[in-house]
Amino acid sequence: MNRESPLLSQLAFDYEAKRIGRSLLVHADCLEWLGRVPENTLHAIVTDPPYGVKEYDFDQLHKRANGNGGVWRIPPSFDGHLRSPLPRFTALDAAQRKRLSRFFTEWARAASHALRPGGHVFIASNAFLAPLVYSALIEGGLEFRGQIIRLVRTLRGGDRPKNAEQEFSGVSSLPRGCYEPWGLYRKPMLPGMKVSDCLREFQTGGLRRTPDDLPFSDALASGRTPRRERMIANHPSLKPQSFLRQIVWAALPMGVGIVADPFAGSGSTVAAAQAIGTMAVGVERFADYFKMAQHVVPLLTKLKPDEIDEKAPPTARSQALLFG
Repeated sequence: MNRESPLLSQLAFDYEAKRIGRSLLVHADCLEWLGRVPENTLHAIVTDPPYGVKEYDFDQLHKRANGNGGVWRIPPSFDGHLRSPLPRFTALDAAQRKRLSRFFTEWARAASHALRPGGHVFIASNAFLAPLVYSALIEGGLEFRGQIIRLVRTLRGGDRPKNAEQEFSGVSSLPRGCYEPWGLYRKPMLPGMKVSDCLREFQTGGLRRTPDDLPFSDALASGRTPRRERMIANHPSLKPQSFLRQIVWAALPMGVGIVADPFAGSGSTVAAAQAIGTMAVGVERFADYFKMAQHVVPLLTKLKPDEIDEKAPPTARSQALLFG
């Protein structure tokens, strides 16, 4: 049985929405939107959430814009280059961690409702919060299937103890970050169903092999988001197209279906889907980012492989070339 996808326009419901090519941007709260999506609709979710805590609360965004910090750490310049603000995940207290756990348990239940059986979830995380977030997603009904490790040298960690840099000059508080973990989850398949059965009925259950017929890898070399892309999309959590296009490709094992990003931000996941010819729905609750995405998605989509990431490691560059 080959179950047909709903018309993409039907997933706008009564929200403000914008159609871009084969994809859709929706201005809505993700929990509310996921709850309204008909059961067993979405084929996959690829997303980089703000963790439902406070780094994207309006007061914290205002502080970041003014350079005051708040929950955002404003790093010093390095070699004459300004470094991007980073959320202080270690500053979360016990109550905020409980709030995060409750949010993602509820989110996983909503995602499970909207996903087809066997549909995968790729969700960006970080070393501090991954254990807590992963446990909440399992509590919400999703199956843990492993991690995708984005091998990227970040600017997190490696600093000497704050306000005691000279006294303890030979000490780092944390290791320098060299990877970004993405949790990989799957909505449980129907009882007794094999992956082959799920693929036939729902077009889900597995991961798509690369265009050169290699297994999708759980470790992907990745440069930091190129300046060219950051100039297009002024979003603090922007992921590079060279990485996102590989993730979105893998998320649809049959090469068909709808990928959703419930925390769409500037629309980079939607752009990745557009670039490789698949359908996507990006849901964003902040009006400024929703408006930004309408401008950003077409521009990121048009980027050619040689424009995607000029400083990426060879493995990432050769993989990116497959999606031109």
